[in-house]
Amino acid sequence: MRMFTFNLLMVLSLFAAQAQTKNLFDEANEAYNAGDYQTAIALYQKIIEENHHSAELYFNLGNAHYKLNEIGPSIYYYEKALLLDPNDSEIKNNLAYAQNMRLDAIENMPKTTLNKFYDDVLGVFSFDQWAKLAVILSMAFVATYLFYYFSRSALKKRIAFISSMVILFWGIVCVTLSYLGYQQYKNDNPAIVLAEEVKITSEPNSRGQVVFTLHEGTKVNILDQFEGWSKIRIADGQTGWLPAEHIKALKDF
Repeated sequence: MRMFTFNLLMVLSLFAAQAQTKNLFDEANEAYNAGDYQTAIALYQKIIEENHHSAELYFNLGNAHYKLNEIGPSIYYYEKALLLDPNDSEIKNNLAYAQNMRLDAIENMPKTTLNKFYDDVLGVFSFDQWAKLAVILSMAFVATYLFYYFSRSALKKRIAFISSMVILFWGIVCVTLSYLGYQQYKNDNPAIVLAEEVKITSEPNSRGQVVFTLHEGTKVNILDQFEGWSKIRIADGQTGWLPAEHIKALKDF
């Protein structure tokens, strides 16, 4: 009886927390629609502080910062939303608008046709979406194989066998893409520059030679950390060091 009561209380507290989060989200949306973007941002941040994350939440945060002409934070939250929902066209469009307001115009390193094709295929879904698709296909494989095993008709057995082999093949493909996507996600550590302007040096100190300058909203990849400094690489392949306080990592969920 005590265990049942404890479980019931856990379920009730979970529902209460979800209801509170929804109320906060609705209140934030109302503030946003009323043009009170600062209040909306504060309420959205409160939801994040309670460890709730969603593409919609970060998208709305990006919109609120964009309305205030805060380009760095708007790009930061659009990029976080895109990590959670990489195929959302609305997020991509708003991110593009915000990126057009950056001062830095950095060209990506050229890719071979094969590398571009690889990135395009891998980017169709996130690694966890590829994994979920693999699970669905594995269940479909079991179902078609059982149909093959118990079917009495030779034609049905042939169709079921061929179908199961096709499903198995695509299941293996999805598992492989999920693994490759996870490795890419793990090795990639993107961040957004939030300082209005920051000088990138050749060494992790203020005495190093300035190699280039970045501005608010530019996306970088963190390569290393050392005593309050971060080594970063930008899209064209250039690397250097900057104070870690001037950038914010995107994967800090």
